Amino acid sequence: MAKQKKYYVVWSGHQPGIYEDWETCQKQLKGFEYAQFKSFLTREQAEKAFWDDPDNYIGKEIKREMTEAEKKIVGTPILESLSVDASCLGNPGKLEYRCVHTQTKQVIFNRGPYELGTVNIGEFLAIVLALVYEQKHNIHVPIYSDSKTALSWVRQKQVKTQLPRIAQNEILFEQLEKAVAWLNNNTIQTKLLKWQTEFWGEIPADYDRK
Repeated sequence: MAKQKKYYVVWSGHQPGIYEDWETCQKQLKGFEYAQFKSFLTREQAEKAFWDDPDNYIGKEIKREMTEAEKKIVGTPILESLSVDASCLGNPGKLEYRCVHTQTKQVIFNRGPYELGTVNIGEFLAIVLALVYEQKHNIHVPIYSDSKTALSWVRQKQVKTQLPRIAQNEILFEQLEKAVAWLNNNTIQTKLLKWQTEFWGEIPADYDRK
């Protein structure tokens, strides 16, 4: 999946600056105590933030304003819904995934960390577990994910990961098998929606780690 391009501002790190990929940014943070960094959707936002106080940005959502035409096409998120996200340090790397209520950000569930996984695996498992949660509690609200790949896996009821199955991630592959089996044995009526990060900011379930 071609992900939304981001620009990474490092205020405090081995070499402060603006980086255009997460791997290079991560090198500036590794082993640096009290590192300060955040991702932005445009170069303009990143440059403005770099020369500003990081406290004005860290822990706060940054998004660009929509034009009137875009508002008509994209709209606004449905607040009475669930949102899922995954965090993977390294991708593949240490994986966590979770689900929150979109409006209140109340955590519905959080799983991990698992030793070796990928973002798409985490997103997929989070969506399926959210579907299971809704079925169990007789809830009928949309579920948002910012991963086109994970959403497509759910709709196709199959996982197309390139991650090799080894002892380190056996538990994740067992979860994937159970998730696919559940999808094949249940009818999905819940709306599965793509979170529009460019216009709405980070998804409410975001771990805010990059």
